[in-house]
Amino acid sequence: MSKNRSLLLIPLVLVVCAIVGGLYGPKVAATQAQSSGGQLQNDLREFAHVYSVVQTHYATPVKPNEAIYDGALPAMLRTLDPHSSFYGPKAFARMQEDQSGRYYGVGMSIVRQGDSVMVQMPFPGTPADKAGLRPGDIIYAINGKSAIGLSLDKVADLLKGPKGTPVHISIMRTGHAHPLHFTLIRAEVNHGSVDAEYMVAPGILYLHLSEFMETSSQEIRAAIQKAGGPQHLRGMILDLRDNPGGLLTQAVGVASQFLAKGQLIVSHHGRSSPDVKLYARRGADGAQFPLVVLVNNFTASASEIVSGAIQDHDRGLIVGQTTFGKGLVQTVFPLSDGTGLALTTAHYYTPSGRLIQRPYAGMSLYDYYYARDKVKNNPNRVEKHTDDGRIVYGGGGITPDVVLPKVHLQEFFTEAFDGANDFQNNVLDRGALLDFADDLLAKNAKLPRNWQPPPGTVAAFGQFLQKEHIPFTPQELKANASWVRLELRSKVITSLYGQNAGMEVLLHHDPEVQEAIKLMPRAEALERRAHRILLARQRAGEPWRQ
Repeated sequence: MSKNRSLLLIPLVLVVCAIVGGLYGPKVAATQAQSSGGQLQNDLREFAHVYSVVQTHYATPVKPNEAIYDGALPAMLRTLDPHSSFYGPKAFARMQEDQSGRYYGVGMSIVRQGDSVMVQMPFPGTPADKAGLRPGDIIYAINGKSAIGLSLDKVADLLKGPKGTPVHISIMRTGHAHPLHFTLIRAEVNHGSVDAEYMVAPGILYLHLSEFMETSSQEIRAAIQKAGGPQHLRGMILDLRDNPGGLLTQAVGVASQFLAKGQLIVSHHGRSSPDVKLYARRGADGAQFPLVVLVNNFTASASEIVSGAIQDHDRGLIVGQTTFGKGLVQTVFPLSDGTGLALTTAHYYTPSGRLIQRPYAGMSLYDYYYARDKVKNNPNRVEKHTDDGRIVYGGGGITPDVVLPKVHLQEFFTEAFDGANDFQNNVLDRGALLDFADDLLAKNAKLPRNWQPPPGTVAAFGQFLQKEHIPFTPQELKANASWVRLELRSKVITSLYGQNAGMEVLLHHDPEVQEAIKLMPRAEALERRAHRILLARQRAGEPWRQ
C-alpha cells in the first residue's frame, strides 16, 4: 500500500472516532456535541501526529491497513464493549454474505486439516453435491494451482466466482492413489440456517437453527408445513444450542411463529436510540403444540431474544444451560473503502423487561467469552415475572426452566471419561475417522441408511491408527469404543445420504434431545396455561406486554 493510500486511512479513523464520540450518531443534542467537540478534535489531532511519527521512524516499514484496521480501530472499540467491531473490506463483505445466506460458488463448507483444506460438507443440491464431492476430500488444487498451504479464506475466495463460470478442482481421497478431478459450474448457493430437521419421535419435530439469516423464519415455516402443518404436531424441539444470533428481523419472524399476534417479542433503547418495541405481527395463526427450546452457554443475541420471548409468555419450556448473555444492539455503519462499523447503540430487553446483557466491565475478552464465573456480584440481576407469574431473572442471559448438566456427545459416549479426552481430540485432529470411513466406502459404496458398524470394527480402527502412526493405548480404544462406532456411523451415513441423515444419527443419541422428548408433557401443560391466560386477556381487552 502506498504512502498516499495510507494517508487516506486517517480520515476514516477520524470518521469512526467521531461516530463513537457521538458527533454523527442519530439524534445527539447539539449542546452535547459542542461541549465534547473541542476535546475530541484535540485527541484526533494527537492520534494523527502519533501515527505519523510511527510511520516515519519505526524500525521496519509499517503496513497502514494492519496498523489501522487490525490495531487502532479494534483497540478503540474494545474500550467500549466486547461486541462493537470494525470490519475491514473482506470481513465486511463476508459478514454481509453470511447474513444473506446466498453467494455464487460450488456450495460446501471447508475446514483446515494440517496444511491442507478439507471438505467438511457439500450442501444438498449444490454443484459440489451433484459432482460427488464427499466429506474428508482434501482440496489438492484449484484451476491447476496447488491449494496446499493456502488459508481457508483464500481457498473460499478461489472457489467463489460469477454465476455460470467453471472452476476445476483436484482432490485427494482415501483409497485413491492419484488425485480425482472435477469441473464444477458455479451457481447461486442458498445455504440455509436450518441444518437439521427430522421427526425425533412420532409427531415430534426437531429443528436445529444454526444462525439467524434472511431466510430463517421462512425455513422454519416450511419445515413445519413439511411435517404436516402445526395441527399435526404433537410437539416441537427448537434447538438453539451454539446459535450465535444474527438478524433481529429474523429473530422477530421466528418468535412470531410461536406467539400470538400482538404479543411483544423484544424492546431496545439506548442513549441516542429511541425506545423501540417489536411485536408478533402475523402470529402463530392459532397453532397450538408443545414447544421445547434447547439452549446452552453459546446461545446468544437473536437466539436469546427468541428464547426470552417464549419463556416470558410461557409459550414453551427452555431447557439446557444459561445462555451467553449478549444483549447489545449493534447498528452497522457502512464506511469508506468497503469497510463497516458495528457499533453498540442500545440494549435488548425481553417482554417482561429483563436485560439480556451480562456484565463485561473490568474483564478481558477471554474471561468474558470463556470464564463466566468471573462475575461474583451481578448488579444487573433483577427479578421479573412471566405472564403466568413465574420468576425469571435479567442481566445475565436466559436461565432455562430446566437446567441440564453440560454434556457433550463425546463425553456421553466415553465409558471412562474423566475430563479432557486426548484420544478423541487426537483422532479428530488427524482426520482418522474420516479416512477410515473413506476406506470403508471405497470397498462398499452401497451401504444402507440403517447401516451399523459390524463386530470387529473398533479393532479394525485400532489397526488403522497403528498403520497411520497415530498414537493410542488399548485402554483408550476400549474406553472410547461407543464413541468410535457412533462417529464412524455418522460419517458414513453423511457421505452416502447427506448432512441431515448424519446429524440424525448423532442426535438420536444426544442426551439433551432425549430429555427434551421426556419433557414434552410438561411443555404441553405450560402451553395450555399460557393459552388460557391469553384468551382471558383477549376477553378483557387487555394488551399484552406493551
